[in-house]
Amino acid sequence: MSESTEPVAAEITYDDFRKVDIRVGTILAVEPYPEARRPAYKLTIDFGPEIGVKRSSAQITKRYTLEELVGRQVAAVANFPKKQIGKFMSEVLVLGFPDENGEVVLIAPTLGIPNGGRLY
Repeated sequence: MSESTEPVAAEITYDDFRKVDIRVGTILAVEPYPEARRPAYKLTIDFGPEIGVKRSSAQITKRYTLEELVGRQVAAVANFPKKQIGKFMSEVLVLGFPDENGEVVLIAPTLGIPNGGRLY
């Protein structure tokens, strides 16, 4: 196991997995977030009519530009409680994996999915 790989978490049931509501959404807008402790963007993401438009702070400035994120689909945990990050209220947790340098690589479907689609 390399230093950057975490051990496998404790086994869970399918019901435990279903408690984590992971949805796909399309990024509508991206703004710099210079006030953040670590470089971040403010994302505005459309999760479809049932969930609506939500916002998230994401530390993805090293791998992505503002321009390339708009229109991109991403996966996010939709049922986390809101979290105050500085003066910004984050409503969902955008998901990614660490690259070889520990920078976040976003999770996204390889084909277009209707906004709000749930991971299973």
